[in-house]
Amino acid sequence: MPVPNAPGSSPSEGGAEQQAYDAVRAVTLWYSAQITAERRAPAPDEGRIRELKAARQAALDDRAQLATADPEEAARVAAFYTARLRELTEW
Repeated sequence: MPVPNAPGSSPSEGGAEQQAYDAVRAVTLWYSAQITAERRAPAPDEGRIRELKAARQAALDDRAQLATADPEEAARVAAFYTARLRELTEW
């Protein structure tokens, strides 16, 4: 029996909840990679690091809220983070 909210588990396979978890996860991974890259830069921009960390935390907070989200809210979160990832990666 899978452990709820453990890596690799989801509230529902293939539904809006899974899409939302996947979208939020992709965005948080993007932020984490950017934070790492900025920290490794010859002259790290501490302001950018703070902004990236705040945005990542907001995504993590939204992911935590998915545990109690109804399907409509999960679909909204999925759409928002899918669009956000597109914005972040299309520059």
